[in-house]
Amino acid sequence: MTWDQLRHFHRQPEVLRAWQRLWGPVLPWLLPRRRRLLLALGGLVIAVSDPLKEVRSIPRTFGFEPNTAGTVIVIIAAAGFVLLWHELARRFASWPAWCRRRPQLCLHACFWVWLLALWNVTTHNVTARTVLFGVALVFPLLLWRLGYMLLTAQRGKMAGTTLADHWFYLWPVWGGTAVPFGKGLDYLSACEAKDPDALARSQLAGLKLVVLAALCGAGKDLMDGLVFGEDNAWRRALGNLTLAVPPTAELMSATVAAPIWKGWVSIYAELFRSVLAWGAKGHLVIGYLRLAGFNVFRNTYKPLLAETIVEFWNRYYYYFKELLVHFFFFPTFTRYFKQSPRLRLFTAVFAAAFLGNMYYHVIKAPAFMQGDWPAVWATFNPRLVYCFFLALGIWLSMQREQRRSRGWVRPPGRRALAIFSVWTFFAFIHLWARGTQTHGQRLQFLLGLFGLG
Repeated sequence: MTWDQLRHFHRQPEVLRAWQRLWGPVLPWLLPRRRRLLLALGGLVIAVSDPLKEVRSIPRTFGFEPNTAGTVIVIIAAAGFVLLWHELARRFASWPAWCRRRPQLCLHACFWVWLLALWNVTTHNVTARTVLFGVALVFPLLLWRLGYMLLTAQRGKMAGTTLADHWFYLWPVWGGTAVPFGKGLDYLSACEAKDPDALARSQLAGLKLVVLAALCGAGKDLMDGLVFGEDNAWRRALGNLTLAVPPTAELMSATVAAPIWKGWVSIYAELFRSVLAWGAKGHLVIGYLRLAGFNVFRNTYKPLLAETIVEFWNRYYYYFKELLVHFFFFPTFTRYFKQSPRLRLFTAVFAAAFLGNMYYHVIKAPAFMQGDWPAVWATFNPRLVYCFFLALGIWLSMQREQRRSRGWVRPPGRRALAIFSVWTFFAFIHLWARGTQTHGQRLQFLLGLFGLG
């Protein structure tokens, strides 16, 4: 078997036939409706475990011990909220016209009403506090998943679907983050295996991603030991060989001194490590989805080979990008500045990559839920810089791509330079993505890379 055949083993006819023989009559039995039902039954467990996990984080995040009664109410309230919005989505045609045009605003208004109660109700009753904070923690897990269900309703595709058809992605057994991996029913249905052959191909593609997830995890651990000097199995296996490059956060905080070359290695290595970390997590989640019969697109797909900023953004965290596109970019692009194409695109890109990006992260923050505005500002004001330059870079990249003629191909000699330029852009803006360092510390470190600090 050649390397290309090994790399694409899931597409080889003999492997496909062997996989089908291995499972015998199971694959033909696993019709789409049965798979959805099994996933929905698993979702019943997730509907308990996810809220329970959020409630258990309350002592660490809010400093009080939740009680059993409050925990049970949080679990019931979360399930009830999902059932309520499913019923509303089924009756979408009867909504008032303003709400039909802006269903996402109606959904998020529920969250903000709850936040107003959380910020203004003072109580020492443990059950009440558990419910107030517990439900607030669960909201960000549900908002975007329910948002995709409302998009299905807005497109008039709720007819003929059952609660199980939506429950399985609202409470997904494949895990992930608050970002809906696999999006909603529309996309999942389009990627769903409809026959045993398609199911086998999907499952083999899922197995490939599980293997890739393990390789990405191993690559990240190797980088941690070989580059950053972490004491792990890889470093010990290499005889404690390491570059001992300090993490960028330590260099920006000036807690360690290092030569300039280590600063450059650190920022690129941090970017590569982030890509490997998302590859390890995202490949595993999408692998599970493909094993379940949904041959959806990868979450991370070779971003380090991207030749433009917008291409990297599409490849790095695909389902987060899709969330921003569906809930921020398209609503802005289709409504505003239609007479000015350039301003229209600029506004839509900033609505997604700047405003939407900030909104997604801020509403999950415990400090925000507590109404601790100084802490919110301290935590997120660096991210304002990151999101601004991210949005600006994406917009400029899109403008540049539009000016190129159809079929244009970058000269081979310039491809490596383009890729390196994309790495550098994201390595620089990631200096502002997180951390507690001041803007002055971050800027001083950046200038120091050029000997100007």
